[in-house]
Amino acid sequence: MSNRPRYQQIKGYILDGIKQGTYTSGSKIPAEVELAKQFEVSRMTVNKAIRDLVQENLLVRYPGMGTFVTDAKAESPLVDIRNIAEEVVQRGHRYSCSVITLQEAVADEVIAMQMGVPVGTSLYRSVIVHRENDLPIQLENRFVIARLLPDYLNQDFTAGTPHEYLSKMYPVSNVEHIVEAILPDSNVQQLLEIDANTPCLLVNRRTWSDDRLVSFACLTYPGTRYKLRSLASPGI
Repeated sequence: MSNRPRYQQIKGYILDGIKQGTYTSGSKIPAEVELAKQFEVSRMTVNKAIRDLVQENLLVRYPGMGTFVTDAKAESPLVDIRNIAEEVVQRGHRYSCSVITLQEAVADEVIAMQMGVPVGTSLYRSVIVHRENDLPIQLENRFVIARLLPDYLNQDFTAGTPHEYLSKMYPVSNVEHIVEAILPDSNVQQLLEIDANTPCLLVNRRTWSDDRLVSFACLTYPGTRYKLRSLASPGI
């Protein structure tokens, strides 16, 4: 039996349902009376759990109809580069992350071509899962050139993102984005807590500082939780 307060258990139950796809965007969650009966608590306790999720923009209530999972997706600008932690906080939500990998690497043929370096060049690699209100919204797989960033492996990326660190060391002057739609492999499924049929957006991003290519990152977003936006003013 969990020691968490009952309303938090109910909140966790609904969150798990959203993560696992039991409750998809726009779907209706069980009524308060049903949840109260299931968890053997008062409707007031259930109401508190649901109220918290409404305030976090994960649920929306429609009087006389019930409570539904919101269809609003997190959004990032495609052209600009922004700190994902700041994006989440600016939306009024809670940011967290997990560092999966932080280690030395060497450039294979694919990475060497992307980074414009010889095969075998010393690199550093970081793999991080970024979350919004505990839901994974981005898997970041990043490579940087070791000689340019000798202290990269010593950074605490739970306290500050790689983007934040790189921006301080080498301010971005140019960026390239290549976007494609993919289905996740088993590793991505596990890290983003999605199933094999969840469509994803893969953004391959290269960043330069002056004439130096500093970083190559593969950013994977669950398509059901995230969207990218681009605004342009074409010449007339």
